[in-house]
Amino acid sequence: MQLTQRTTGAPVTATYWMDHAWLGTHVEPGVTLDVADGRVAGIRTGVETPPPGATALRGLTVPGLANTHSHAFHRALRATVQVGSGTFWTWRELMYRTASRLTPDTYFDLARATYAEMALAGITAVGEFHYLHHAPGGTPYANPNAMGEALIAAAAEAGIRITLLDTAYLAAGFGEKPTRHQLRFSDTTAEAWAERASLLKGDDHTLIGAAVHSVRAVPAGQLATVARWAEERNAPLHVHLSEQTAENDACQAAHGRTPTRLLADHGVLGPRTTGIHNTHLTEADIELLGSSATGTCMCPTTERDLADGIGPAAALQKEGSPLSLGSDSHAVIDLFEEARAMELNERLRTHIRGHWTAAALLRAASADGHAALGRPDAGVLEPGAPADLTTVALDSVRTAGPVPRLAAETAVFAASAADVRHTVVAGRHIVRDGRHTRIEDVPRALAEAVAALHH
Repeated sequence: MQLTQRTTGAPVTATYWMDHAWLGTHVEPGVTLDVADGRVAGIRTGVETPPPGATALRGLTVPGLANTHSHAFHRALRATVQVGSGTFWTWRELMYRTASRLTPDTYFDLARATYAEMALAGITAVGEFHYLHHAPGGTPYANPNAMGEALIAAAAEAGIRITLLDTAYLAAGFGEKPTRHQLRFSDTTAEAWAERASLLKGDDHTLIGAAVHSVRAVPAGQLATVARWAEERNAPLHVHLSEQTAENDACQAAHGRTPTRLLADHGVLGPRTTGIHNTHLTEADIELLGSSATGTCMCPTTERDLADGIGPAAALQKEGSPLSLGSDSHAVIDLFEEARAMELNERLRTHIRGHWTAAALLRAASADGHAALGRPDAGVLEPGAPADLTTVALDSVRTAGPVPRLAAETAVFAASAADVRHTVVAGRHIVRDGRHTRIEDVPRALAEAVAALHH
């Protein structure tokens, strides 16, 4: 038996026994993990049977997954936006219609159910790209952060961590005032946005970060205000970047440079920054992002759902941009699907297989995602890390058959969110045997929350 020394003198509050665990480089059979103060206090290998009092997690246990990019209210669009045809821009009109119906109470209900769905999918932390700030027409609520606080409370009830990426969304386009629907999003100026965002408070499960919605939605002269707000707080900063060629063309017309170059010129890029999508980039853009260690969050299910295109993920990583993954519009919520889609998209584009190992894809879905959300100590099963983990069944119709040493490959290339059996956050069992421990009927909660927006 190998013993990893404990990192704290605090009492152990839970012990989990994993019949197979992913320890970053390999699958290890028979592992126990002790929890103290919500963190991993110690790990022992070579433990063939569950010790007395330990909770058994049967399957492959991996670090909890990080959903780096989410718009919670888009969950209400699932299936309805699959009717007919169109582009990102026609999809956006349907999205605006749903956004116009939300109140703090209905947003809480929808987000609570959506985050519970994430927990059921093995996600232990979400990056919520939050721009739905005000009442219809743009009038601030009596509590100016009523919508953001509803999201924080929803994540707490669903049992997952949240990084609330409060988003500056000030304009409809280059030199264009917000549309009627966008008035709910706008604080009118970056200074007013910063004043409101500064009122948000984090806690043990909540971090507050910032976001630039896009270069078309924040005037160039105000980008530095958002970047400075995040820098002063050492907070993560996210931005939708070059998702659409139309945005690139408009930026070139307005500023004579690409969106990436514009962000670089105004101090937005850097190791705390993550570009979302990064789809339509020049070679110079890729070099700028990589050399500044700006991250890339790929959202393959959304990018293909909206016909956006395939981003140059492999080239970005090669240049130094860490990769993470998000479910974005929640066409599906399944980080295993996002991970394999990134690899399979690259295969389709290059006609070559094997751009990332299963280990690299798991890292994108966990450690690098958590780092992008401001938790660089998370996403590993090591002493001192947050005790956040998820267990994937190895005996379902999708995962049965392969030998256990290939369990990581099985999880990434064959499993789905439906194969998640356990989710543990801060040492607490949030999903047990495929059922949420706090929300009795998640499908019903989702159905009721979505139905409330269509009445």
